[in-house]
Amino acid sequence: MGKVVVGAAVIGAAAVVAVAALVVRQRMKNSGRWARAMAIVKEFEEKCGTPEGKLKQIADAMAVEMHAGLASEGGSKLKMLISFVDNLPTGYFLFQFIYFLSVFLDEEGVFYALDLGGTNFRVLRVQLGGKEGGIVHQEFAEASIPPALMSGSSDALFDYIAEKLANFVDEEEQIFHQPPGKQRELGFTFSFPVMQTSINSGTLIRWTKGFSIDDTVGQDVVAELTKALQRKGVDMRVAALVNDTIGTLAGGKYTDKDVAVAVILGTGTNAAYVERAQAIPKWHGPLPKSGEMVINMEWGNFRSSHLPLTEYDIALDVESLNPGEQIFEKITSGMYLGEILRRVLLRMAEEASFFGDEVPAKLKIPFILRTPEMSAIHQDTSSDLRVVDNKLKNILEISNTSLKTRRVVVELCNIVATRGARLAAAGILGVLKKMGRDTPGEGPGGKTVVAMDGGLYEHYTEYRKCLENTMSELLGEETKSSIVFEHSNDGSGIGAALLAASHSLYLDEKLS
Repeated sequence: MGKVVVGAAVIGAAAVVAVAALVVRQRMKNSGRWARAMAIVKEFEEKCGTPEGKLKQIADAMAVEMHAGLASEGGSKLKMLISFVDNLPTGYFLFQFIYFLSVFLDEEGVFYALDLGGTNFRVLRVQLGGKEGGIVHQEFAEASIPPALMSGSSDALFDYIAEKLANFVDEEEQIFHQPPGKQRELGFTFSFPVMQTSINSGTLIRWTKGFSIDDTVGQDVVAELTKALQRKGVDMRVAALVNDTIGTLAGGKYTDKDVAVAVILGTGTNAAYVERAQAIPKWHGPLPKSGEMVINMEWGNFRSSHLPLTEYDIALDVESLNPGEQIFEKITSGMYLGEILRRVLLRMAEEASFFGDEVPAKLKIPFILRTPEMSAIHQDTSSDLRVVDNKLKNILEISNTSLKTRRVVVELCNIVATRGARLAAAGILGVLKKMGRDTPGEGPGGKTVVAMDGGLYEHYTEYRKCLENTMSELLGEETKSSIVFEHSNDGSGIGAALLAASHSLYLDEKLS
């Protein structure tokens, strides 16, 4: 009996030792996995580094590329497109114009805008208010572009847009009667690289932001839209073709005369600014009376050896619809930030079992993690990071994450957003350098206003704060107070309508 007891005790002890050893091995395994995951995070953070010295190098490189792009076509990765907008409407100008409309043309000024900026588009109606001046009324409708149309045919895309515009016009037919014999006039904000040939014509250079419609490239986008409007029975003339950034510049200038630069940070990114006409060697036409010309930089295509690119950025670019293009956009804008985060998380799941033994299937789907979701994760201030937990469950079907794991996800968001925001700030500094406004009091009245728009800037608070803080860091104490950021909400659409007003066919007829 004693031997049996002793034997049982020995067996029990052995089992305890075995269990203990298993626990130790599991802990060591988990510890090794965690160490590997942290090594991936650390490596990513280091490669995304944007110290002040590097940002100033990037700003200098941006200014150099701007000079090269103004000198000749194809001389730079920056297209530096001439917009044919040489006189931005100011509040005073618009007051005079509206007065002219109401007194001499016996009508109030009602103008339309179509804003195609990415995966969504908007149609707007802006009513300019007679002798009282200003914008009396504005309204808009918004629609999404179905994914199939982003890679279909040119006719299919523009027919869809024209149909939505037709519906918008029909809904208000009883309120805004068009005088007999006069067409409605439209400002067309088209936020893709276009070689402009006049204020209301321009050929598409290439698609960006996930669009890939081959038969539109090389075509006049105003002609494409006009044909679609005719097919849909909409009697409307495109009076002005502008990039969204130029529209934002025009809209900003209307409310603040010190606006000289506009930057869009949304699905994509771009910048426009007012340049001295004599500083544009590739401009061969007569010098504008204003002595100025608005330049559409297409800065999303900026590239420099100083940009902090990682293996994730390179892979994303190679697998994109436009490999080798829009590199600056792919590390700073809203279409791509969430995808960069997904790629880092996927590597951690594959190499360090960050979310458990199985790699979450949803995490393998490109672009499933959108930047608005990344923003919500980044800005979660709850003590248990419940927003992070919910986003991981609802989007990626990842459950039962520890608080420690969720904190790492938040940190990765911070790394991705910080790099993007600081690089955007360096780009703005480069523009200010080119304009000679990066030193104290260089703008008129000692102030330069940068009109900002786009969902990324508007809604991603941490990104916006980082960008503005970085600008202060780069400019220094003496200069930072002379550079002001203003959010120009809906600026691109309103600006397009204002430019349509300033290039109205009926104004030209009456003056002649």
